[in-house]
This record gives sequence, C-alpha cells and structure tokens, in this order.
Amino acid sequence: MSTIFDFFFSQYKEYATIDIVLEIIAVFFGFLSVWFSKQNKIWVFPTGMVSTIIFVYLLLKWELLGDMMINAYYFIMSVYGWYIWTRKVDETHVTPISKINLQEKKMAVFIFIATLIFVYSIYNYFDRWTSWVAYVDTFTTAIFFVGMWLMAKRKIENWLFWIVGNIISVPLYFYKGFTFTSLQYFGFTFIAIFGYLAWKKNLLNTQST
Repeated sequence: MSTIFDFFFSQYKEYATIDIVLEIIAVFFGFLSVWFSKQNKIWVFPTGMVSTIIFVYLLLKWELLGDMMINAYYFIMSVYGWYIWTRKVDETHVTPISKINLQEKKMAVFIFIATLIFVYSIYNYFDRWTSWVAYVDTFTTAIFFVGMWLMAKRKIENWLFWIVGNIISVPLYFYKGFTFTSLQYFGFTFIAIFGYLAWKKNLLNTQST
C-alpha cells in the first residue's frame, strides 16, 4: 500500500503544504465547473474562474508556462462565456446550444494554428524546448484554446476537444508530478463524454420542438 501511495504522491514531499491545499481546491472547483457545464448551467464560469486563477498562480510558481497560459486564457474566456450564455437572443431566450457553422470552423482552425505559433514563440523565447513534454504542451494548449472558445460560444463540438485534450493530459500531468491534477483530468474525460451526450440530447429536443 505504501509503495502504491509513494508511486502516486511521493513528489508532494517537496511541495509546500499551502501549494498542495491550493491544488486540491483548484481541482475541486474545476470538477464543479465541468459538472455545471455538463448540466448546461451558468455556474460553469464562476467556479471555473476560481479554479483557473489558483492554477495560474501555482503554474507560474512552478514555471510551467504553457499550462499557465491555458488557465489564464480560460479565465478570460470564462468572462466572455459568462456574457454569451446570459445574452438574450430575444425577449425570453438566451444563447442556445448549437452546432458549429462554417465560419466558426474557420475561426477554430485559426485559433488552433495561432495558438501553436504563439506557444512555440513563448517556449522558444524562454528556451523551454528541453524535452518532449514541451511539444505535447504546445499541442494540448491549442486543443484546449479551441475547446474553451467553443464552450464560451455554447457549441456542442467543444466537448470533442475537451475529450481529446483530457485524455492526453492524464498521463502528461502525472509525468510532470501533479497527481491530483492528473486525476482531475481523468474525471474530466468521463464528464466530457457524458456532457457531449447531454448537450446532444438537449440540441435534438430543441430542434424537434
């Protein structure tokens, strides 16, 4: 039992207690955020903002620039998404769940490519191309940037990007030494799958009526 525990959590021996507590709190609010997103509830954004602001602080402290930028971007897009989700399209209805259109597909491709270039430039400037992790970070950052933008726009396809990004992040964060965050992404993967199915059902019901 001790061997298993050490395998998953031995890296935390070197961390300050406050940082471990903050990571657990951030993970908790991250779960709340994704759960509220699955339920199509506006609380996805305030809970997500709490999680991301904590992670921005921790990741900056741990010098994980790619991950920090992801969370800083999440925070900004949460503000934007909060506005979009509460914006009324008529006198009684707010922005509904919908599918991505051609113009939005082009924008998603642009965000993906622009993110790759941006993260590459940042890593190159700070000379962070020291291992394969940097390349995976660049790819997952682009995936998550598109996914967050689509979620803010209330597009059902956002879940597909979350699923792919989450699956990659589980072993990636464990390798980096952040077991709690790795477990968070493991849970996120299942919530994202059910989130996609729930949003698809909601979309079909809306179209049928």
